[in-house]
Formats: sequence, structure tokens, C-alpha cells
Amino acid sequence: MNQQITLDTINRAHDSIRPYIHRTPVLINQTINNLVGASIFFKCENFQKIGAFKARGGLNAILQVAANNEGKAITTHSSGNHAQAVAFAARIVDLPAYVVMPSNAPQVKKDAVKGYGAQVIECEPNIAAREAGVVEIINRTGAVLVHPFDNDRVIAGQATAAKELLEDAGEDQPFDIVFTPVGGGGMLSGTALAVHYLSPQTKVIGCEPEGAADAILSFKSGKVEKAPYIKSVADGLLPNLSERTLAIIRAYVSDILTVSDEEIIAAMKLIWERMKIVIEPSSAVALAVVLKHKDKFAGQKIGIILTGGNVDMGKLPF
Repeated sequence: MNQQITLDTINRAHDSIRPYIHRTPVLINQTINNLVGASIFFKCENFQKIGAFKARGGLNAILQVAANNEGKAITTHSSGNHAQAVAFAARIVDLPAYVVMPSNAPQVKKDAVKGYGAQVIECEPNIAAREAGVVEIINRTGAVLVHPFDNDRVIAGQATAAKELLEDAGEDQPFDIVFTPVGGGGMLSGTALAVHYLSPQTKVIGCEPEGAADAILSFKSGKVEKAPYIKSVADGLLPNLSERTLAIIRAYVSDILTVSDEEIIAAMKLIWERMKIVIEPSSAVALAVVLKHKDKFAGQKIGIILTGGNVDMGKLPF
């Protein structure tokens, strides 16, 4: 599946998933605007089905797998939100789902995956073990792999969040910049493509934890790099980019900026306190970047995608 993701691809994805997703609200907060000195619009995917934007990409991919009779089951590997997206989407199309999850994934996310009817297969917390687990399932069940981000259908689905943001808050005055977190790069790739097609004057900036800083290195070198070390409260942003996501990001993203865990936690706390909404640490990375560089972004119209709200309430970082 290596076709170019066009605007038509994104529009078709949106039409396909629309019956099953929420058109999440776009919120503003005057206190945060005053703090940054900018006009910020938060696209609240923490209110999405399964509590994260991943429902979009998972649904788009799995609805197409089912429509084309490409397999009798679905598999994936994920530490959390994509796992839930796959379980949720597989239930809609009535296919069994087998989800490989690292043993250290948050229990709240494992429970949610099981709650949607998928089978959870636990593995050692490293990418090799995750991929080996998926291969075993494919060999045993003939399941179709829906990769968390290295998949054009998933990327096109994720692009629909930015499409809605631009439609709902970018009509009268275009955004100067849209910020989104980056882990494997599915959301950042989709956002960059949607913005490129629908608001070409708008920049897209990726936001990454210092404790998983592979995307910034890959963005600069042009090849998929590994992070120097991996340790971050933003558990959803630990994967490396793929060749596919890196190519899109290098073509359509202006910059990637990093923040420390302390800065992520402070931004997360600010959103909880001021906006009264639940977001997970990965979601706070974009606001953390804006706060860190507020002099650079003052006076601008900014979009931020709050990617999800699946946080373990017993283990809040603040």
C-alpha cells in the first residue's frame, strides 16, 4: 500500500469513519492564551471514541480490510491507544482481534482492549518482542496487520482530526501553526498532509519528549534514527518513526521541537486545572512546546491537537 495519500484519500477516510466517531470539540482557554500571548485552539481528541485520536486511523484501516475481504482477523502491536482503536474497530466489523501489548503497558489500557472484545497477548517491553508476537499471530490465524502508524490507511484516518480543526476554527482566519505530538508519526504525518492540502500557508510543527527524541534526529538526518535514550512520562510517544512517516514529515513539516518531562507534566497540569479536562501526558507535549517557546509564537493563531485522555488515575504524574 504505497499510493500517495491525496486530499481525496483523506476525504474518503472521513466519509467512511464519520458514522462511528465523534466530531470532537475545539476549545479555547483565555488563561492559557494570556500566558502564551497567542490565540490557541485545542482540538480535543481526548473526547474521541476510545479516548484518543487513534480511533480514526484504526477505523479507516479496518473498515477497508472488512469491505475488501482482506482477512478473517485483525492483529496489531501497541502500548495502548492504537490497541484500543483496533479492538473497537474490529468489534464494529465483527472480526476477531489479537493485540500484542508490552507487559508494562498501563493496566487501564489493557483492560479497555479486553473490554472491546479483543484478545491481549502480552510480550516483553521492546519492539522486537512486539513484532515477533504479531508474526506468530499472523502465522497462526491469518490475521491482517494494522500497524499503529506505518500504514497509509491509518495515516489518512488520523488526518481527519486536523481536517476538522481547520474546518471548525480555520475558516475566517487561517492558522499560523498547527502543533501535534510525534511518536511513530502517524498523527503528525496525517496532520501535515491535511494542512498541506487545506491550508497551505499554515506551518506544522512536531512536538517530542526529550526522553524519546528520535524524530528530531531523523528529521535532520533524513534517515530513521533511534533515540539516544528512551525514558519519558509520555508513554504514547516512545516508538520510532518509520520510513513512510519520515518521508511525509520531511516533506510537509516545518520543524520538530523537544521538551523535558518536567515541562510536559507542567503543561498537563495546566490543562487539567484551567480547562477542566482529562488529558494524558503525551497530549500535553504540544502545549509544553508552545509554552517553552512562547516568545517565538506570541501573537499567532495556533492549533494544538490534544491527542488523548487515557491516563491511569492512580498514577498521575503531578
